[in-house]
Amino acid sequence: MHGVTLESVQIGSRREFPAAKLSGATGIFKEPVAEARIEFGGLVGDAVVDTKNHGGPDQAVYVYSREDYAPFERSLDRALPAGQFGENLTLTGMTEHPVRVGDRFHVGDHAILEVTSPRIPCAVFAAKMEVPDMVARFRAERRPGFYCRVISEGNVAAGDAVMRVMAPDTNVEIMELFDLFYDRSASRDRIEAALASPIAIRDREAHERRLNR
Repeated sequence: MHGVTLESVQIGSRREFPAAKLSGATGIFKEPVAEARIEFGGLVGDAVVDTKNHGGPDQAVYVYSREDYAPFERSLDRALPAGQFGENLTLTGMTEHPVRVGDRFHVGDHAILEVTSPRIPCAVFAAKMEVPDMVARFRAERRPGFYCRVISEGNVAAGDAVMRVMAPDTNVEIMELFDLFYDRSASRDRIEAALASPIAIRDREAHERRLNR
C-alpha cells in the first residue's frame, strides 16, 4: 500500500457525561495532540474508563481511516474532525485491500501495531455523537475501524508515513469478524476460522463460548 499517512493523533481524559445523555464517565472524547508515545498498554495519557470492554494489550490502540468518515459526513450532513469516533490514530490513504487480523502498521520511529479486532459500537458512542440511532447507522455502514495490539513501542506524530505489512490471506478479515459478532446463527466453521487468527482475547473468549454452547 502506498501513500498511507498518519493524519492525526488523539488522546482522551476521563470525562463525565451530562446526566441527561448518559450517566457515568468515559474516555471516548479524544483531542488531537501533535505527538504521542505508544506503549504496550496504549497511548501515554489516554484514559480507558470501561476496562471490562475497552483497552488492554489486545485493544491498546483504536485506528480509523479518513476515507471511512466520508459516508457518515454525507448522511449526517456535517464535517467530522479526526478523533470524532474516539480513535487514537486517524489514517489517510487506506483505499487498498481489506484489513485483516494480523496486518501490521509501522508508524513513526519504532511503533508497530498489529490488527486484532473491529470496533463494536455501543450506547456511549451514540451519546457522544448526539445521534440516537448512531449504533444502527454504524452497523449498517460496516466501517468499524480496528483495534491493535502494540508489537513495538515508539513515538508517533501527525504527518508520519505509515508502512503496512499485510497478514496472510488465510487470516480473517476485520469485516468478517464484525459481521460474525452480529450473526447469532453463524456456522461452527466460520467461528473456528476466526479463532485460527490472532484475534483479540475478548473476541477469542466470546467465540469459544459460542462453540461450547
